[in-house]
Amino acid sequence: MSSPKYIRYHGLLLPPSAHSMESLEFAQNFSVEDTDVFAVTYPKSGTIWMQEILPLVLSGGDLTPIQTIPNWDRVPWLEEKRLALIVDQLASPRALVTHFPYHLMPPSFLTSKAKVIYVMRNPKDIVVSSYYFHQMAQFLEDPGTFDEFMEKFLEGRVLFGKWTDHVKSWRHAELGDRIMYITYEEMVQDLPAVLRRISDFLGRNLSEDTIHKIAEHCSFKTMKANSMSNFSLVPKLYMDSDKSPFLRKGVAGDWKNHFNSEQLARFTSVIYKELEGESFSLPWSLD
Repeated sequence: MSSPKYIRYHGLLLPPSAHSMESLEFAQNFSVEDTDVFAVTYPKSGTIWMQEILPLVLSGGDLTPIQTIPNWDRVPWLEEKRLALIVDQLASPRALVTHFPYHLMPPSFLTSKAKVIYVMRNPKDIVVSSYYFHQMAQFLEDPGTFDEFMEKFLEGRVLFGKWTDHVKSWRHAELGDRIMYITYEEMVQDLPAVLRRISDFLGRNLSEDTIHKIAEHCSFKTMKANSMSNFSLVPKLYMDSDKSPFLRKGVAGDWKNHFNSEQLARFTSVIYKELEGESFSLPWSLD
């Protein structure tokens, strides 16, 4: 794809509205601290949700960050232009998000004790969510038909490449107890249970009252109404919410409303083939 809408970085397609060669170099030279916490996702897998959850867990339930700071500044992307502008304002322990595969993380990350929460989502729901996002994000290519976009997704001609490559890179990351794996579906099903796991993983020992308070403020309904979290502050020039809201549904299983039987058969056969022989199993069936 030679579209001017994207820049290429180690074979990955990135939108220049948020990324530049300077921001990617800044990410590579970024000095990761032992207390840093990274939420790692493939795009449309729960990134915005983690930008809401992490400040609340790390602050013991203090609502100030999520009510006063836009999500892209409270938990910035490692690879985006914005980080260099606000990095000095981040209080320790710092929370960051990234879509990078494991092998593109900065050298200082590998030698640090920084922790990672890797969020996986059913790729069938990712492709649906991404399809709608491409319709409303003016800085991305028009997705074409759902069938055309699904093919692009399977071939990795989308932001941050193939989903299977991303998952494999992080499932094979040798980080020991520095990494925990959760799924978007678990968060939808029982957010307090996931918050307890995150709290334990980050050594926060939050009370049940605090867990439930955080869960309430991280509900889809609350986030959709929070201007610091719903991307309504982004000019229409970049995101046209009339075409599709940024926070669209926040559910698991919406793919059933979009895939026909032929698309489903093709999608699952390609994904399963690319994960053939892997030592990890997927947390959900793709059929």
